[in-house]
Amino acid sequence: MIPSIHKRGSETIGLIRYFYGPGTEEEHIDPHLVAAFDPLTPDPGRDPKATYEQLQRLLDQPVNALPASKRPEEHVWHLSVRAASEDPILSDEDWAAIARRMVAATGIAPDGDEQACRWAAVRHADDHIHIIATLVRDDGRRPRRHNEARRAQAECRRIEVDCGLRRVAPGDGTAAKRPTSAELHKAEREGREQPAREELRETVRRAVAGATSEEEFFDRLASAGLLIRKRVAPSGDLLGYKVALPDNRNGEKEPVFYAGSTLSPDLSLPRIRKRWSGDSDAASRSDSAPSAGSSGPEPTGPAPTGPAAARRSAATAAWQALLIIDHGDDGQAAAHIAAAGEVLDALAKTSAAHTRTELREAAFAFERATRSHIKAERGHDRALRHAARDLVYSGPALGRGEDGATTAMVIDMAFFLVTAAAHWHAKKGHAQQAAAAQEAAEHLRAAYRAAADVPLGVLYQRGRGLSRTLRQRQTVRLRQAVPELADQILAEPGWHALAATLADAESAGHDPTELLTEATARRELDTAGSISDVLAWRLRRMADLPADAARMPEHTPAAAKDGSTVRRSPSRHDGPRNAR
Repeated sequence: MIPSIHKRGSETIGLIRYFYGPGTEEEHIDPHLVAAFDPLTPDPGRDPKATYEQLQRLLDQPVNALPASKRPEEHVWHLSVRAASEDPILSDEDWAAIARRMVAATGIAPDGDEQACRWAAVRHADDHIHIIATLVRDDGRRPRRHNEARRAQAECRRIEVDCGLRRVAPGDGTAAKRPTSAELHKAEREGREQPAREELRETVRRAVAGATSEEEFFDRLASAGLLIRKRVAPSGDLLGYKVALPDNRNGEKEPVFYAGSTLSPDLSLPRIRKRWSGDSDAASRSDSAPSAGSSGPEPTGPAPTGPAAARRSAATAAWQALLIIDHGDDGQAAAHIAAAGEVLDALAKTSAAHTRTELREAAFAFERATRSHIKAERGHDRALRHAARDLVYSGPALGRGEDGATTAMVIDMAFFLVTAAAHWHAKKGHAQQAAAAQEAAEHLRAAYRAAADVPLGVLYQRGRGLSRTLRQRQTVRLRQAVPELADQILAEPGWHALAATLADAESAGHDPTELLTEATARRELDTAGSISDVLAWRLRRMADLPADAARMPEHTPAAAKDGSTVRRSPSRHDGPRNAR
């Protein structure tokens, strides 16, 4: 159940006419009163003798009793309460009880207060009611409405429990503002995919991802096609900004601008600057795009393209961040979770078409998980923010070859990163953030399936082609390194891909047993749909093996004895598709 306290107004009669009228966006069906401050309140919907003006005069009476100079300019209070689509249709009596609870909780009409504000609740649809009140009590005083929005939310959570309705996760006041009904209807009317507010928030978040200076940030906004209006102090200092879509106009045909802070609390200019303050080398990086390459040793095999190297680097940064979220202090964990949102934004912006939609949905969902009341200690998240920057500047990735395979690799790691964020938020009691991270994980799971299908199919066939001796050797190593997981892994279809990776690591001069031990010891694998898939990607990243094994030399029977190899032709035969 969602309560919405609307902007206060000055005309009681106008709101009454809207309640009882035909509706501007949604059709109003059988508008009628379900509850009011006085049981004898006239109902223009059901009583043919009652008029809008009678109801207006009754509600406005305490306001008009004051001297004109003492009357509040905006005395009309408006609250709507909407049930979830899956909730049962409530009766008028149910809605009447809900209305009384809401005006009591918000301070409009506390229980037992005979001098409280006057109010009326109107129903013109199955799933919601509107409550109108005038903000002068019968004794001439103003109501005490401190924290009314938070109290309305808390009361709705109690109503959900009492009435057996869908339970909405409680918030903590850090969520971005939802689109208004008018914005939603305007988007539908104009055929927009999403309301302007949400489109702008998504675009601004992508512009922030990995940016290190105001100049770079505003250049990205301009490149995205947004209109920008800066707020400058007399001293010349930049105080804030607003953005607008060129084709989103008001009734006067003027662009509708939104301040960054109204799009999301962390998109105000001061909050964005805090991200940059942690980068000690921000000034040196702001004038030129960084190299997309990893700082580690080059992978064996063909040199990867820029997007591939950026994805491999991002996977490494995500792995390090995951360990900090699990074991670091709260401020560091909060910073890494916020920076993880930048990585998801950058991935969504630069990935190929077959993964882009799910990655975009993952980034959109995870946005809610990037903020809480725990203050992020900026600077600790530098590696993740630089990874996001590298992803942006490396350019769009192909959906095949090393680009496609490293996309699967980084999505695999991002899945565990957002899952760790969900667990962290759940431990802190951040219900909405935990739910958002879980939703993002499901979208990443779907994106992973699309990205990993071909490269895992290649590894699967490569593993099936290993000699019996070489396969047995990998089985022995598996049982030595992870005896408690060996039987489960050997039963998975992905075991062939892992066996091929172990053989590849050995050919590259690594100790496969040590790699396996390290890959499994540093973090749990309970959330993995396929442990063998996860370990294959971890080992290929740790050993700097090409993520795309299509052009790697094939292991031969001789290789089992002396390490010699021959080239094999690229294969795109799909192995079994494993659930993430």
